[in-house]
Amino acid sequence: MTPVELSRTVLRAVRRAVDDGELSVVVPARVVVERPRPGGCGDYSTNVALQLAGPAGRPPRHVAELLSRRLADSPGIAGVEVTGPGFLNLTLADDDPAVLVREILARGGRYGCGDVLAGQRFEIRVPHEVRAEVVADSLRGILATQGAEARVVQGETPEPGAAHVVNVRPVPAPCDPAALGRDASRWALLLPAAHDRPRIGDEHLAQREGNPLFRVRYAYARTRALTRNAAALGFTAEPGDVRDKASAPATPGAPAEAAALQTALSAHPRTLTLAATHHAPDRLARHLVVVADALLGFQHTVLPQGGEKPSAAHRARLALAEAAGAVLAGGLSLLGIDAPEHL
Repeated sequence: MTPVELSRTVLRAVRRAVDDGELSVVVPARVVVERPRPGGCGDYSTNVALQLAGPAGRPPRHVAELLSRRLADSPGIAGVEVTGPGFLNLTLADDDPAVLVREILARGGRYGCGDVLAGQRFEIRVPHEVRAEVVADSLRGILATQGAEARVVQGETPEPGAAHVVNVRPVPAPCDPAALGRDASRWALLLPAAHDRPRIGDEHLAQREGNPLFRVRYAYARTRALTRNAAALGFTAEPGDVRDKASAPATPGAPAEAAALQTALSAHPRTLTLAATHHAPDRLARHLVVVADALLGFQHTVLPQGGEKPSAAHRARLALAEAAGAVLAGGLSLLGIDAPEHL
């Protein structure tokens, strides 16, 4: 279950409680779930009970316990625990890994998009400086993935009350990055956090593992190559179980490496939400590096080796690789960087 699906599950529990007369509140438009903080428990937690307690006229813990009973029977949830003043801590059941892959392949570049900022309008104000302009341009697209409308303005006075004003003032680039070309220059400006000075150098052009941009773009190109090579071997992608006992001796690391890639892909929706709400495209750039590294560690398990014949596991692994490709392509697009078919 992805964070987006879990959020919807919690929201459905709230809606059922309201429909059955157990809670008298306006059903919120969304529910935020997040990883527990240090000392917490479960896979995810939510403070929705604390948010609803005031309007419901009930103690937060009472609301949490009411919702926990409904959530305990929900598909995909193995356990619910109420902690503190009324936090709901949710433990997920073991998921069918194919569910995540199917969702990504079905949504493509829309995977991870949500409605966290639905209906909100932003005015992104920037100085006449190249890094600020590039950050603002990417931020506009990232905000849109969460349902917001945004425009970038320079040197204008915002209309009072017309929109949320975001002042983008990252540490300026030390020199003009244009010599690096569009893709490398944008990456150089977007990868560091806003308070860090970007490095403008040839390292962003190097075709080697030490260059994060190269790894991200190369990982995407590898997903396309795997699809082409699989077609040449007579099979296509089909989400399913990546484990195959028959081929285990040849690819002993496949399940572990697949799990690492699945974890990286499942974190994509939350990454987009954080990048939008914190106005930080660098979060997305760093997440793409994590996805790329996971894919590059997994790729060697996708195609049959030696005398193997294509199996259901190979088709499932190819589907997982293609899902990674969709996330990488979508993320690079939001950063304004090309995703090459060949590299």
